[in-house]
Amino acid sequence: MKYSLRFPLAVILLSILTASGLYAQSAKFQLVVIGGGASGTTAAVQASRMGVKTLIVEETEWLGGMLTSAGVSAIDGNHNMPSGLWGEFRQKLYDYYGGPEKVETGWVSNTLFEPSVGNKILKELAVNKNLAIWFNTTWIKSERQGNKWLNTVQKGKKKLSVEADLIIDATELGDVMASLKVPYSIGMDSRYDTKEEYAPEQANDIIQDLTYVVTLKDYGKGADRTIRKPHGYDPNEFKNACDVSDPSKITGPDNNCYQMMQYGRLPNNKYMINWPKDGNDIYLNIIEKTPAEREVALKEAKLHTLRFVYYIQTVLGFKNLGIAEDEYPTRDKLPMIPYHRESRRMKGLVTLTLNHVSAPYAQPDPLYRTGIAVGDYTIDHHHLKNPAAPKIDFVKIKVPSYNVPLGALIPQGTDGLIVAEKSISVTNIVNGATRLQPVVLTIGQAAGALAAVSLQSNQQPREVDVRKVQQAILDSKGYLMPFIDVKPDDRDFAAIQRIGATGIMKGSGLAYKWANQTWFYPERAISEYELVSGLKEYYPALGNYQASGSALTLESLSAVFKTLVSGFDSSLLLSEFNRLNPGKSALTLTELDRRAAAVLVDHFLHPFSRSIDFTGKLKSD
Repeated sequence: MKYSLRFPLAVILLSILTASGLYAQSAKFQLVVIGGGASGTTAAVQASRMGVKTLIVEETEWLGGMLTSAGVSAIDGNHNMPSGLWGEFRQKLYDYYGGPEKVETGWVSNTLFEPSVGNKILKELAVNKNLAIWFNTTWIKSERQGNKWLNTVQKGKKKLSVEADLIIDATELGDVMASLKVPYSIGMDSRYDTKEEYAPEQANDIIQDLTYVVTLKDYGKGADRTIRKPHGYDPNEFKNACDVSDPSKITGPDNNCYQMMQYGRLPNNKYMINWPKDGNDIYLNIIEKTPAEREVALKEAKLHTLRFVYYIQTVLGFKNLGIAEDEYPTRDKLPMIPYHRESRRMKGLVTLTLNHVSAPYAQPDPLYRTGIAVGDYTIDHHHLKNPAAPKIDFVKIKVPSYNVPLGALIPQGTDGLIVAEKSISVTNIVNGATRLQPVVLTIGQAAGALAAVSLQSNQQPREVDVRKVQQAILDSKGYLMPFIDVKPDDRDFAAIQRIGATGIMKGSGLAYKWANQTWFYPERAISEYELVSGLKEYYPALGNYQASGSALTLESLSAVFKTLVSGFDSSLLLSEFNRLNPGKSALTLTELDRRAAAVLVDHFLHPFSRSIDFTGKLKSD
């Protein structure tokens, strides 16, 4: 029997080239998220839930980055603000372990979990018909071709080409944006550039210490899991490790080795070893190094962590605690990646500074109006391992809870790109708060919402309507404003968030221990004067309105509405009040609280629909 060789030969050659990696297979997606870390995962989940065909390119076989692959499985902050996908993730942890108290196992956090469990849950969240994930795949480059991106990745021996309309840089160190020549900063800013009084006079390239975390497991009384003595081990290097007086600095000793070990205790008798004070923090600035150079440098970070483990087992006497063998799919049973506290920081459309965080309502640019993610953790920097670092007591910088502006995710001059993770446009000082896990998770969710709105409206990210992105976040039970006293399951959550994001009604912020706060006080009375003062910027017609300092009532609110809405029918206001407050007196003299005022203003005036720019200023009608 004779065969035609032409077609079969082409197929054979194609197969050979593909297997050798010389022929690049291709795929098309609307959105490619480069990095399946904390922000990359939530960005992809959010965008795909909004109908966007999305791909995650992830180097490891896990999702979650610092949460899981780096082993930092103790959540810092946002315990009182279970926003969006962070809230979903935490609820799944509660369901898995059996309730909130089951994950309150260590004193550093209210939520601790095994990294492998975190990875499993994130993979469950990522199950979506619009979402594909390429694990064990390395991003190589992204090139702009017209209005599209051509991304080249390495998956095993194969080089693959992936076309996308939009990409999100969710890498740990901002590698994609750097390759695209997006302007960025590394290290500490000068106070003369940022106007932050706590910043050093001169800028420098000093970043925070990084940590190669290790997860230990209690193998039981009498067990001896002592590792081989690591090269270069010196017990004096860890002599202050049991000082628990203040993890951010050497002040002790307040020695309590047992308490130190409980810092990162996880469920199922495991321990996250991520200890800053004479522990396994190390100073390595590998941001600008090549992947090969980073790998070499990180060997010292791993070795330093093993030395600390040996110290824990021998000097401190915890020989029953050994490296957990059932956590990471690695040969050495250490996490797949280190914990980077700092990366490149993009020059975005706006930059969030300490001044915006400290006094959001007092700044010339009301960035808070553009908020898309919230945080409440204090300004936390790790610099104990670098003697050259300026002696700044960052923890003493007192701030309220805060939100992150949308423009901090968008580069100034590069189309088709959104930046997430720790590479957003914030100052070095502010990065000490925005770097934390729940904030990064919600930054990622916002990046996904921004991508979806951008693609669906056929606009560049810098052209989108800020309010559309914010509404998408609200639809996903995410916070725009850090109001801890109105939760996502509250009936009026979205309305209060919208009014808060206009600035018509403001929150009250304060610094509080390691969980800062902003309160809306929904049940407090509000005066007519307070409400009218807030409305005036949105409604110039109220410029000469004579408002009383007495409590706002339905009657006085109706008078305000009649000034703004021609022919306004007061009966509609009464009807809406009755609908929202069944069983309450609907007398026109009823004093209104802040909740009712916010909901009624939102319902009848719709101030949130007024367009704002990325600085938070109102656009001209």
